[in-house]
Formats: sequence, structure tokens, C-alpha cells
Amino acid sequence: MPTALITGASAGLGAEFARQLARRRTDLILVARSAQSLDAVAAELRGEYGVAVEVIPADLSESEGVERVAARLRDTADPVDLLINNAGFGLPLRFADNDIEDEVRHLRVHVEASMRLMHAALRSMRGRGGRIINVASVAGFISRSTYSACKGWLIGFSRWANAEYSRDRVTVTAVCPGFTHTSFHERMGLEPGHEGVPGFMWLDARNVVREALRDAARGRAVSIPSLRYKAIVAVASILPSSLTSGVARRGRV
Repeated sequence: MPTALITGASAGLGAEFARQLARRRTDLILVARSAQSLDAVAAELRGEYGVAVEVIPADLSESEGVERVAARLRDTADPVDLLINNAGFGLPLRFADNDIEDEVRHLRVHVEASMRLMHAALRSMRGRGGRIINVASVAGFISRSTYSACKGWLIGFSRWANAEYSRDRVTVTAVCPGFTHTSFHERMGLEPGHEGVPGFMWLDARNVVREALRDAARGRAVSIPSLRYKAIVAVASILPSSLTSGVARRGRV
């Protein structure tokens, strides 16, 4: 059976990736900060799908936690075939009002941890083959504080890595959903209709993950789930950043 390692796997898109992959008979390695939450998800997946599930409690804002996961990715005796960099969190958009240590931790989780884990995965996947999925956001195409900047980096790096390492049988896909029904937005205090985000703009996590896995299997560098968000990204690419950043002050993506 193939093996997938998923960060931020205790809830939201991470847990949905785990469910859909387990349904496909993929063994799993689940990573999140809370050991209790991981154990609950792991027990559910083992019982329902009969797959092997390993858990690694780790805080990816800390170097020790990142290294623990990277070491598992470097293990060629029990290799990982699919890495899903999904861990992340949001902050208020007013950068100057935020605690700078929160901003640094935000950068470490979204950029540094993803980069280090990709590096570890590529070292064991090259030649053997494998896939990497980086969960980014449509915010990466729009100017809006540090979240947008982090996701923009992830998209750009994924595009380059997909072209560079396809010759080594490794594909890298940046998945860029819009507003999605997950605990990510609940933690930000955002529900459909809040902050000017209408209900029709919200996506179902199951559909996002299904489309992401399909696009990754096709070797696409960027996956934007749903036609409406594909259209938004296309329009945003031709508008001035001063306009798109004003619109983007609403909500969290």
C-alpha cells in the first residue's frame, strides 16, 4: 500500500484528506500538535477502513517538531509516497497591530516548515517517485497581508518544483481553495455570511480534497477547486493590486 503523510491532520482539510486517502486503501502518517485529537482520528480511520495509521504529535512552529517529521520523511526503509503540507492558521489582516512573534510563528508554519518537509521528502522520492501537495489558497493570488504573502510563496515554489522534479518522477501541486467549511474559519470566528462573504462562495471540504487529489494525480502544478474561484483568480490577475487588496480585506481565505 502507498503511504501518505499529512500535516494539520486532526481537523479540517487535513482530516478530510486522511479520510479520502484511507478510503483508497492508503496507509497514513498523521501530524498535528494535539496527540489526543490525532489518536481520535487515527482510531476512526483504522476502524472504518482497516488501514495502518501512525501519529506524530509535533508543533511545526518549533524546529524540534519540524525535524521529527522531516526525519520520518527521510526514512527510506519505510518510505512516504505522498506528502501533504496542510498545517496552518490565520491571523487578523492588520499586520502592524499583530504581535510580531505571532507573525513569525505564522511564517514558520506556512513557509519554513513546508520548505523543510518538501526538502526531506524530495530526497527520498527522487528516482523512486512520489507526490507532494502544498495546501495554499486563492489568497496567494491577491495582495492581503502576510497570509497572502506566505501562500503566494508556496504557489510559486510549487510551480518551480513541479517542473524541476518531474524528471525525477516527483510531482508538486499547490492546492488553492477559497472559503471552505472547516474548523480553520471557525477558529477565526468566521461563518457563512460574516464579513461580507456570501454563502455561495463557500466550498465543501470533500469536493476540495477530491479535486486536489485528482489534479495532483494529473501532475498539475496548481489546483484551484471550483469554477467560481478559477474565474476569480483569472480576473484578479488583470486587476491592479490596489483594487484587489481593498476587496480582499473581507473574510479569511
